[in-house]
Formats: sequence, C-alpha cells, structure tokens
Amino acid sequence: MKIFLIENETDNITVYTIAKDAAGVKGAERFRTEAGLAKLAADWPVQRLVDIWNSLPGVTPVKKFKDRATAVARIWKVIENMGEVVAEARLKAKAEAVDTSTQEAPQTPNVALQAPTPANVPTRGKKGPKNAATPAVREGSKTDMVVTLLKRPGGVTAQELMSATGWQAHSVRGFIAGTARKKLALNVVSSKNESGERVYSVEK
Repeated sequence: MKIFLIENETDNITVYTIAKDAAGVKGAERFRTEAGLAKLAADWPVQRLVDIWNSLPGVTPVKKFKDRATAVARIWKVIENMGEVVAEARLKAKAEAVDTSTQEAPQTPNVALQAPTPANVPTRGKKGPKNAATPAVREGSKTDMVVTLLKRPGGVTAQELMSATGWQAHSVRGFIAGTARKKLALNVVSSKNESGERVYSVEK
C-alpha cells in the first residue's frame, strides 16, 4: 500500500511504496487512505486545504471549499493514483528542471515522488489563482530562513539548504519550484559553482 506524506513546511505531498523510506522523513504527516487524510485535515486551517488543492496538477484553482469534507474528498480523488506513471515521465521532468539564468522557470512538481521506486514520478509545481497576492512569510520559519539564504550574495548551495533545514534533496527542489517561484513569486535561478555544486539565488 502506498504511503502519502505531506510536509508541514511546504505542503509538498510525497508518495512512498516502501515504509522504511517514509519513516525516515522528518517534519511530515503520514496517511494511507482518504479517512487518514480526513483525520489529519480535521486539525488544519481550511485555507491549507485550499492551498494544497491549488498546488495539485491539472486542477482548477479555487478560493474556498463548501466544507472540509468536500475539500478532503476532492484532494484524495486527485492524489490517490499518484505514483503510477511510468519512469520515463520522471526522466523527462528531471531534464526540464535544469535551469539557467536565461531559461524560464520549469513546471517542477510540488507533489514530490520518492526515487528510486519506478512508480514514484513527480508532477508539476504549485500554481495558485491568477493575480493572487504574494503571501507573507512568517518570521523565524524555515521558509523565512531559506528565502534569506537565497537572497544572500552568491546564493546558497543545495547541500547548504539541506543542512540548514534538515530536508531531503527532493524537498529542497520542491520548495524552490513550488513555494519560492510560484507561491512567493521569487525569481530563483539555478547554476553550478566551480566545484560543480548546484547553487540557487534570487535574481532581482
């Protein structure tokens, strides 16, 4: 049975097929079924459900749901079959995720799917309603810390972000593509330094 993880900081949803892999992820809540998702969502702000829905691939963004149960049912209907796309899609998405300062930011996934399991394939990044206001970043949060690192002269390496946040590599990529570029509208560019390390920075 697949295990779904939703990260508390970024709302990235990750699908695992190996329990021990899922158990190693910190700062995330786990569920296997629609009932499990509903139990978690009972303690969430309703706006979080709206944000999660708007980040899913192929959906029409909404401003609110009729009720919490409706939100859970619609989210589950989209995510329950995630991870069943062929591995070729993962390779294609990975190739498209290679950025340069002259390229437009790719549609990388907010729903991160764990490798190396072939069924685990990423989809696209967060996409909220058009003309939505840029959300405020809570001071002292991991988002605030990462944005500060991205804005420093010379940027920050992917490894530094992993060390500072405790996130795995796929969570860092999901944050850059989803929260930073889409939700916060930051012009994050990706390059490699002299050592061949991936470096992210905010270009004004």
